[in-house]
Amino acid sequence: MSPRSPRRPGRPRPPGAEGISPERVAAYDVLRRVDGGAFADRAFAAVMRRGAVPRQARGAAMRLSYGTVQRRRTLDWLVDAHLDRPERVEPEVRDVLRLGAYELVFSDATPPSAAVDQAVRLARAVPGAPARASARAGLVNAVLRTLARDADQARERLAGDGLDPGIRFSFPDWMVEALERDLGAADARGLMEAANRPAESALRWNPLRGPKRTLTDALGVPWHGDPELPEAVVLDAPLGFEDTPAWRRGLAMPQSRASMLPARVLDPRARERVLDLCAAPGAKSTHLAALSANGADITCVELHDARADQLRVLGRRMGARLRVVAGDGVTTPLDGGFDAVLVDVPCTGLGVLSARPDARWRRRPELLGPLHQTQRALLARALDLVRPGGRVVYSTCTVLAAENDDVVRASGADVVDLSHRFPAYAHPRLPGALLSLPHIHGTDGFFVAELRPH
Repeated sequence: MSPRSPRRPGRPRPPGAEGISPERVAAYDVLRRVDGGAFADRAFAAVMRRGAVPRQARGAAMRLSYGTVQRRRTLDWLVDAHLDRPERVEPEVRDVLRLGAYELVFSDATPPSAAVDQAVRLARAVPGAPARASARAGLVNAVLRTLARDADQARERLAGDGLDPGIRFSFPDWMVEALERDLGAADARGLMEAANRPAESALRWNPLRGPKRTLTDALGVPWHGDPELPEAVVLDAPLGFEDTPAWRRGLAMPQSRASMLPARVLDPRARERVLDLCAAPGAKSTHLAALSANGADITCVELHDARADQLRVLGRRMGARLRVVAGDGVTTPLDGGFDAVLVDVPCTGLGVLSARPDARWRRRPELLGPLHQTQRALLARALDLVRPGGRVVYSTCTVLAAENDDVVRASGADVVDLSHRFPAYAHPRLPGALLSLPHIHGTDGFFVAELRPH
């Protein structure tokens, strides 16, 4: 079973007399935008910019929209069990059904009767001929009332091991097979379960803009640190950090702890020439600058001009001294002899699916071959640009061996043993490398290896 591809967006009329909560209208709008081709995070940001959702309801809007996108395959399975002809349901109505089913089965924040009522109101508000409004509302009411009655039974089936894991965890079959092959069944299922939970909320303190206390005093929410990553500030309560003065002052960067590992491993030093070969959006570039106290000469390469410009803006706000070059990391002319090179390559992103709810539906197995070729070419270029005795750090935000272990082995370079520096993240199958797993480490899934050319 594959997620359906709706034909066109259809947004509800603004809530008012219909009595629809703004967070549900926003979540439905995000679903329609995603079905029309938009990325979920960008769709959510666009909807929030309209200003129709009160600040206190934005967290609920995100949970509803992201959760429904993530659980799309599971929700279709639940809904289709109560439809005579699932293929005839209008795309707009299917999104209403998905949203209602998510609330009934995966969210305990709303009484079932209220979830059904809100979904019925949404169905009536879908643009179209008035004559269709009653029919849509009737269908949604019938399906969701039945599902509400059977919700406990549905949760029991989804919690059991007998169900197809692709349906249980809402993943494409090819992805399930790849994860089970590379991680084993237990870790694959642990990762898939974690991918349907909210991502870690963490910040990276920026010492270039002041002491850590300046940041933590400004947060206003509880937090905890990480003994292996002094710059990590893990939030224990919701915070829209990018709306705060601390963000505008460059005191910190939203960044998972796993994403901090590559720059930490590279360990840039004053007066070194450092290259970030795949730099944008810039979290790792500005981290390199911070770790070297702006003492390293850092060159950043980014393929797209617009993203390169955004990286320059970010560097200025964070107080990071960066030289940004727009171009292809494989072919852009660069003077070699770098002391250290970070190559955080494009990847499938299977370690960060919590934060990118639609990514699992965008990845296609037929595109993996060209992606692996790009990863190998970028690592080869990094090894060519580093000086003799220098160091290269290869990293990805995925857990698949073809993008990690196989690329490193194919390079022919020596793998430096990082397990003594970061024992909690020691890779179980590639000695010396690091691998973080969301269900084990509570952060993103990342692969990191330090290499030395022969």
